[in-house]
Amino acid sequence: MELLDRTACYRAIETRDSRFDGRLFVGVTSTGIYCRPICPARTPKFENCRFFPSAAAAQEAGFRPCLRCRPETAPDLAFWRGSSNTVSRALALIADGALDGGEAGIEALAERLGLGGRQLRRLFQQHLGASPLAVAQTRRVLLAKQLIQETQLSMAEIALAAGFGSVRRFNETFRALYRRPPGALRRKPPARAESAAGVTLRLYYRPPYDWDAILAHLAARTIEGVELVENGVYRRSVGLGGALGSVAVAHRPEHRCLAVTLRFPALGALPAIAARVRRLFDVGADIETIGAHLSRDPLLAPLIAQRPGLRAPGGWDGFELAVRAILGQQVSVAAARRLAGRLVALCGESLPAESAAHPGLSHVFPSPQRLAAADLSQLGMPQARRAALAALAAETVADPHLFRPFGTVEEAIQRLRAIRGVGEWTAQYIALRALRETDAFPAADIGLLRGAALIDGKRPTPADLIGRAEPWRPWRAYAAQHLWAADAAALAAGEMVHG
Repeated sequence: MELLDRTACYRAIETRDSRFDGRLFVGVTSTGIYCRPICPARTPKFENCRFFPSAAAAQEAGFRPCLRCRPETAPDLAFWRGSSNTVSRALALIADGALDGGEAGIEALAERLGLGGRQLRRLFQQHLGASPLAVAQTRRVLLAKQLIQETQLSMAEIALAAGFGSVRRFNETFRALYRRPPGALRRKPPARAESAAGVTLRLYYRPPYDWDAILAHLAARTIEGVELVENGVYRRSVGLGGALGSVAVAHRPEHRCLAVTLRFPALGALPAIAARVRRLFDVGADIETIGAHLSRDPLLAPLIAQRPGLRAPGGWDGFELAVRAILGQQVSVAAARRLAGRLVALCGESLPAESAAHPGLSHVFPSPQRLAAADLSQLGMPQARRAALAALAAETVADPHLFRPFGTVEEAIQRLRAIRGVGEWTAQYIALRALRETDAFPAADIGLLRGAALIDGKRPTPADLIGRAEPWRPWRAYAAQHLWAADAAALAAGEMVHG
């Protein structure tokens, strides 16, 4: 199914316009191959081109991926795909493995999103040109192709890491799609042994990308023993499915990507961990589109121009982020960080040295079960907030999917506010950082109110700010990030406007 203007798309591939990379794929009928618009191959004839909004749509139409431009390395710009975030929420759940069970999982996925399976399929066809199952299968194939060409993992390990049910299915899929066995796609392996250093995967983004800003955000909030930022690299411990390990994330601007090095005993968790890194570092945002929308506000436009690559950092894990939010209620970032360190020392699981890859990583953030069983009286914080932490842990144990996208942003906020100790600010903050709701907006946040005073000349009330932010929809979360950044810069410079 083609959804794009053919003439405009052809101009994009003629000029190899990088602005369309990740948004547009071209299938060439004379070769049966689909490419990115930046492919270095000779431009095909107009009459031989078919244009698709996603790699999944091109593959579902019978085209196979190009070996030169490597569609698996295109930036993943599945950021909204329309006037609502339903498809974006669905894609986040698919990345977490919601459709690993195949067609049977579509109805369950649709139910979590608050709609029917038929409606979900229609939205996917409308915005991506492919079915949910085709999107899941294409992601799996392209991840496997990337692992073949960028790692030294064996074919059996790659089949497991990419989510194939068996090596046989993996081999059959690649023979059908690429007309050759998967091993024939492998380049000459690098000299360094990967088993000792871990598996490194590249996550590609669409520039500009303000790495310094996102790293500074994370550095200010690192939890002792769990995270650290050193020499421009973010490291943290990882606990998932009962297995323990660590991950390191570095910036590779020359390749427009983040290099993610994972030391983890369960390779099948690689897609889920990669999805967490994408969420934490906001890799999939089409920052130019967002910036253009927000810049329509003449008072907000200077902030966008000052920080064109500013992203909205996410949370590594929904439960962890919610705990951090409660710890941070009515205290400074530094105080919340110290409380989080005490909590980890109290009930975090120890990380074996062989899994850490760095002496600064000693613990994994507490699971809901461990926190629920802990005596929190040692934390030195008000009883009300200790009770809120206990209630949060109990709710998460009862519903492990509590912090996955669910319904609309308003429904998500309502569900979060039903948890004891979670008010409007906390719910909005969790929705912004953990659920990745692009329109979440904690209007009562003091930093946002001060940041708004910098652009409007006086400090608004939360109600005033909500009204002021109405034109910023559906990207209020990114507007909030710019207001926070402006507030932090003004505080550092001693130029705060008092209102």
